Amino acid sequence: MKVRFLKILQRYAYCGGVFILLACSVNGNGGEGRAPFQTEAFKEYWYSGKAELTRYRLEQARYGEIHPGEAVLIFVTEDFLPGEQVKYEFGERPADALSALKLNFTRRFFTGVYPYNIMTSVFTPVDFSKTGSLKVASSAQEWCGQTYMQLNKRGGKFKGVFHSYFQAEADREFELENALLEDEIWARIRLNPASLPVGEIRIIPGTQYLRMSHKPVRVENAQAALGDSLDPALSPDSIKIYRVRYRELPRTLTICFEAQFPYRILAWEEKILDGFRDPKWLATRAVRTHSLVTDYWTKNSAADSTYRKMLGM
Repeated sequence: MKVRFLKILQRYAYCGGVFILLACSVNGNGGEGRAPFQTEAFKEYWYSGKAELTRYRLEQARYGEIHPGEAVLIFVTEDFLPGEQVKYEFGERPADALSALKLNFTRRFFTGVYPYNIMTSVFTPVDFSKTGSLKVASSAQEWCGQTYMQLNKRGGKFKGVFHSYFQAEADREFELENALLEDEIWARIRLNPASLPVGEIRIIPGTQYLRMSHKPVRVENAQAALGDSLDPALSPDSIKIYRVRYRELPRTLTICFEAQFPYRILAWEEKILDGFRDPKWLATRAVRTHSLVTDYWTKNSAADSTYRKMLGM
């Protein structure tokens, strides 16, 4: 399947070296359509009181090699308090509470003897047309130590905090101009892929990439494109491909997803210059293997471990 996935990216993402575009926007604003959150299909799927869990077979580039692992995307709607930027859980529901699509994105893989466990949480209003994602929290744990980064959108800018065990990074606070979050792209695909910006864009790279590459957190220039494709190995139906190619960073992100609602994410690829001593171009790839819709937070008994088998974990 890895070969088929690579061929599909080459055959349909490029034509004579040029990515096949469905739309192009010089200013990067993309489509103006809002998420179809008023439709019955949307309400039935996303407000069922359950979450969508999808497991992916992961091939992770790290230290100049490819390491096997697994990734999980968990999407679920919940009420979100924009002031405190936390989940609404008790008391009278404030008037400004928002319905948000939360993404928990995890990766787990081993490098030699020791494991990496990485998790990112992204909170995106279901009606994101006015504000975009409001919060990103990302952490990484491995046997050398831990790091944590959080971005909160306040006053039209992103306020950031970063904690690290590395001497050169330590603990710090920072501020970024308002720009598209790469971590928001996953939710935009699920909510309204027509809103994905194309052409020249300003973007904040994904927090998991920033963590593993030790790159500074800043807004970058990139070229984004959206195209159609076919691959029976991923789906019997037509699929969409969204690609972000960074201008200054050695990185390209490509996400394959269903062309029709609920726009499930089928696979993705990250091409990066990897390796600290002798860097070389490698590709991290993830392909969907299992998916389940359930209220997983109630499945916490020993007997519920069968759900892990259902997810291929």
